[in-house]
Amino acid sequence: MARRLKVAAAQLGPIHRADSRASVVKRLMAMMREAHASGARFVVFPELALTTFFPRWWMTDQAEIDRYFEAQMPGPETQPLFELGRQLKVGFYLGYAELTEEGGKTKRYNTSVLVAPNGQLVGKYRKVHLPGHSEHLPEAAFQHLEKRYFDVGNLGFDVWRMFDENVLIGQCICNDRRWPETYRVMALKGAEMIVLGYNTPNENLHTPEEPQHIRVFHHRLSCQAGAYQNASWVIATAKAGREDGFGMHGESLIVAPTGEIVAKTLTEGDEVIAYDCDLSLGEYLREQTFNFAKHRRIEHYKLITERTGVKAEPAN
Repeated sequence: MARRLKVAAAQLGPIHRADSRASVVKRLMAMMREAHASGARFVVFPELALTTFFPRWWMTDQAEIDRYFEAQMPGPETQPLFELGRQLKVGFYLGYAELTEEGGKTKRYNTSVLVAPNGQLVGKYRKVHLPGHSEHLPEAAFQHLEKRYFDVGNLGFDVWRMFDENVLIGQCICNDRRWPETYRVMALKGAEMIVLGYNTPNENLHTPEEPQHIRVFHHRLSCQAGAYQNASWVIATAKAGREDGFGMHGESLIVAPTGEIVAKTLTEGDEVIAYDCDLSLGEYLREQTFNFAKHRRIEHYKLITERTGVKAEPAN
């Protein structure tokens, strides 16, 4: 019997600084209901799905910063989403800013969780590849201060079994999708589906002359290459549109293990797309072209983990 899982990418339109958590959760719940009505059993929400993309703002008051973070998940304001998932028997991925204590120290992470159809937490991921900068750039059109507001994730790239079909699902966040190591580590752990949320500005802060269509192309390229080279489904969900005047591109995608885009959003607002994923589709790639056990030659890859930056080292 074929193993199938119908999934939905639930793209969010803008969330402004003045928007309340309660209003955002209502939007998430409305999209979950829409996804469920289409037959989807798994919904992928965006990165930082409960707030505006606050790293674009320079803030020095820690209390002001921390109001964007969640000290518990679920908490009083997010519990209704978990309860709805339980009622509908829909699992989901949710990105948020996490405030926690570790070893007696306060830590802040850009985090995502996987939630089972019974409303219980299955797995947690903390973003590893933090983009942007930590210093104030007063002349810039906006800031990208993830390196200031977040600690580097410390949980690695795990996969978890979900649903009655025992689907092996991995998760990552935004900039992680651009790094091939992200997908490969999860593929080596058997990932059949990799899910991620993102908030990607229309403009490259450090290279403003880069056109938006190139940024969207790189987004597609990263997801499609990650899917094909690891024979895995990839579901990538945006928070998009103009938040308080600052634009982010949409282009939420569902990508097959063949690298083909099978569904994508058409707007920069709240929009749900869904696809019935055949989980066996990547098997021929895993058995042939990307049969890791047969073809990988790790003795030649050591430099990938031994060296971080580029060092010119010609063989001649």
